[in-house]
Amino acid sequence: MGGVLLVAEQLRRQVPGGIGTYVRGLLSGLTTLDEAHVELPPVTLYASRSRGAPDPLEAFGRPLIASRLPGPLLTRMWDRAFVHAPGGFDLVHSVSLAVPPVSRSSSGRAVAEVVAIHDVAWRHRPGDYPNRGRRWHEAALRRALRRATHFVVPSEAVAGDLVEAGARERAISVIPLGSDILRHRDEDGATVLLQSLGVRDQFLLSVGTLEPRKNLPRLIDAYGVARHSLPEPWPLVVVGPPGWGPELERREGVVFTGRVGDGTLASLYARARLLAYVPFEEGFGLPPVEAMRFGTPVVSSPLPTTGGAAREVDPTRVGDIAQALVEVATDDALRARLVAAGAERASSLTWESAARAHVALWSSLP
Repeated sequence: MGGVLLVAEQLRRQVPGGIGTYVRGLLSGLTTLDEAHVELPPVTLYASRSRGAPDPLEAFGRPLIASRLPGPLLTRMWDRAFVHAPGGFDLVHSVSLAVPPVSRSSSGRAVAEVVAIHDVAWRHRPGDYPNRGRRWHEAALRRALRRATHFVVPSEAVAGDLVEAGARERAISVIPLGSDILRHRDEDGATVLLQSLGVRDQFLLSVGTLEPRKNLPRLIDAYGVARHSLPEPWPLVVVGPPGWGPELERREGVVFTGRVGDGTLASLYARARLLAYVPFEEGFGLPPVEAMRFGTPVVSSPLPTTGGAAREVDPTRVGDIAQALVEVATDDALRARLVAAGAERASSLTWESAARAHVALWSSLP
């Protein structure tokens, strides 16, 4: 059989999050390379059983091995080494710390194991994670450090964290993520959504899972301060599914959409006055560069993605965030500079180039 087994279990999750975007983006990039007739190893997807028909993983056009086990049970079986990855492959690429153990091939040849690690934020900000999740991440990292042949990380910062955790520097490849997964806008869908929320004119936008490390309470406080200094009380539209943690306080002018489809999200990025994204900790940070690709200026924490193309703020200071919201919403010269810098930054981050780097890595491993 040979080739690469890509563990795509993240796409079975109720909230695939940024790791889900990584899987989808990587597969999109591989398809682009296929269409350009670039020679690629065969790639097979592996995941738990589908939650219903049609199976969304089949839409990627790759061979799929689906376990008979549901996702939560399958990943627990991986953790305990009761279930191994299917055999017959040269390399197994896990897209997160949910890593199936790998057996040697029938010939006794070792199978290369690549693990993508997007951050170790639970070590830096343990209070932003539930106790159970923090314990799981720590145990999963230890298993990966014991077993993996190689690691893929999205930034030098995460590479440094992995070395500190015990990984060998030469066993880590930094591959930045892409910014171009959102290709088509759904203008009608965005219009219907905004009208249902009472948003008739311009708005500020925030995108991300609603969980503590995204720092949304401070962003909402900052918006409350900035709102009175805007030309009009433009609302703050918060896009993203609920994660864990306390429910966010509802404030005047703040509207929550929940999770939205890709086309609607693309249209919201393009229509927004600005994107505000101020998490405490990110290994990369996809929403800023996705917004930049649509010509939207960004207010953000210092992140690996922004590369000086955003109005950066101290995420712990409400006043700093509020000032930046007002400046970027109203200063046309600043907006123009950020849009130009953002377009240049986003153009350098494509899923095709990320896929090329993955293929080169896979080919280099014994």
